This record gives sequence, structure tokens and C-alpha cells, in this order.
Amino acid sequence: MKMLTTQISGLMQRISSSEEENIEETARLLAQAAAREGTVFFATFGEMKSISINAQLSAEPFPSMQTWLPEIELTSTDRVWILTRSCYDEEALALAKKLSEKCIPFGALAAEPEGHDNMLADLAYTYISTKLTKGLLPTEDGTRIVLPHALSGLFVYEAVKMKLNEMLIGE
Repeated sequence: MKMLTTQISGLMQRISSSEEENIEETARLLAQAAAREGTVFFATFGEMKSISINAQLSAEPFPSMQTWLPEIELTSTDRVWILTRSCYDEEALALAKKLSEKCIPFGALAAEPEGHDNMLADLAYTYISTKLTKGLLPTEDGTRIVLPHALSGLFVYEAVKMKLNEMLIGE
């Protein structure tokens, strides 16, 4: 348990220290919709759907937020936040391409860092990496286990929400 706590704490520290600017930029992007007549759509995939549920049902819901569904017609005042385990998720990439073609600004969250092979990061207006590209704990046979994508995503979500609230209401 102690090793797990240490590794998760280290993961949160890595996100905090290296993604602070991207978190602020994402909050700024989403605040554009929340401050105007638009909607902030969370397009969540896999276990990241837990973040969308939290954003809607928590004691402090995310302002102007709705869960994205494929049949929704987006407007220029809307913003989308794509949250996925991996930048290689085919559904997330298809949505990113569609949003890019329609000039709908969106942010993205995935495990992989920005780089030459990260099309999701290339298409997104803002991109946050959870830094979770391998398991946190080694096993006896050398493999690594424990991939808390949803937990790291919720950490980033709370950081973005905190910044967004500061922008909207000056908390």
C-alpha cells in the first residue's frame, strides 16, 4: 500500500509540475463557452467516462457542462474536451478530426506526451498529458501493473475546474 501511495503521489506531482500551463490554457478554452451562451461538452471514452459522470453529479458540477453524444450539433460558441486513456483511441481521434474540420475549438487529455506521433495533440487547441504510459508498480516478473487513468484524469479535471472557476467568478 505504501508503494502504491508513493507512486500515485509522484504521478500527481509530475502532472502538476509539467502540465500547469496546459491546465490553465484548457480552463481558458472551456471558460469561453461557460462565460457565453455556449456549452462545454465532455467527450469521454473508456474509463474516462467516470469524469463526465463526476462533472455532472458531484456536489460542485462543472459549469455549462453536458456529455457529448455523436448526434449533438455543435455551434461556434460550444467547446469540447476530449478525455481518453490514449491519444491513439480511434473514436477520440475521429471526433478530433471532425471538430478540427468544423473549426470547433477543443482540448484533449490523454496519457501520451505531445510529440511527432501524437495526432490528437496536433489537432487539439490545448493538450494535457497524464504522463501515465506504463504501470506504476513493478511485478516480480518485470511487468508493470496499476494504470490509474481515471484517477489521474479526475486529478486534472479538478485542476482545470479550479482554474475555470477562478476565471469565471474570481474564487
